[in-house]
Amino acid sequence: MRLFSGGLLLVVAVLVGGALPVTAQSSDFTYLGNGRLLNNDVIGDGNDRWRTGSYSVSLVYGSEWQGDLSTSPRDVIEFRLRGEVISPANVTNPALNDRLYAGVLAFGVHSHFTWRGADIVAGADVLGFGPQTGIRELQRDLHEALSQPVVNSADRELQNKTLLDVNLEASNEYAIGARAFVRPFIGLAYGAEDLARLGFDVTLGHWGQGGLRLRDPITGQRFSGIASDQDNGLSLVFGADWAYVDASEYLPSGHGAELREDRHRVRGGVHFGQNGYTAFYGLTYLSPEFATQREGQMVGSVSLGWNF
Repeated sequence: MRLFSGGLLLVVAVLVGGALPVTAQSSDFTYLGNGRLLNNDVIGDGNDRWRTGSYSVSLVYGSEWQGDLSTSPRDVIEFRLRGEVISPANVTNPALNDRLYAGVLAFGVHSHFTWRGADIVAGADVLGFGPQTGIRELQRDLHEALSQPVVNSADRELQNKTLLDVNLEASNEYAIGARAFVRPFIGLAYGAEDLARLGFDVTLGHWGQGGLRLRDPITGQRFSGIASDQDNGLSLVFGADWAYVDASEYLPSGHGAELREDRHRVRGGVHFGQNGYTAFYGLTYLSPEFATQREGQMVGSVSLGWNF
């Protein structure tokens, strides 16, 4: 029996992301907002490989939002649901020196608060990968419906595994102009991948001021979690980060794709908001993650939002 039903969870994620409750659940713990982000390299470099696609939904609950984080870890709680496809470059006939196929499903709880002047995000995800997720069958059916290459990676797929993935990020935002903000950050993760990360994000415009932005763990792109009245208009974002990776469950030794310890990401994007409707498109360069990966890749990101 499968531990996860991949197709069902992804469908639920899409439905929940498009029709979320906007009424308070209780006087102490209310609905504050939501975020959705689609990543796919088809809307990036046009290929279908490696960190090829993901979809995530976040629901944010907590005390009444006052435009900024508080010092209490219980005041803003984010519930995350994410599905991801990680694949070799050729999904029909995978090369022996390419990475293994992995369908990933994760559900997590994360707290947002301030500590000694820094914005903190701390939490954990229960993460499963392997055939138990049903992701490979879902991608295979989608490829068949779209007359794309047959997904046939069963003998080059990560085996079933479930683990706890813990992560922490500390950041702070500084105004460097009337409409310019820079946010340096550091991050730590342990579980699916053990790593330490250092980076920054720059926003040109007022997007995010008075609201809450969430970070995608794959691209590093930030997207809306709690909307703000200042989200109207056009804003540009860009950023970069570097990571030291000590271990990765996605790249186990002895399977032809040896882990690279150094990684970097470079990203940019544009956000537009008007009368409660928002749209974001971003593009991220991901450096090679394993020794025989001949080049990096470009992944596109899309997030759409609306108020009911």
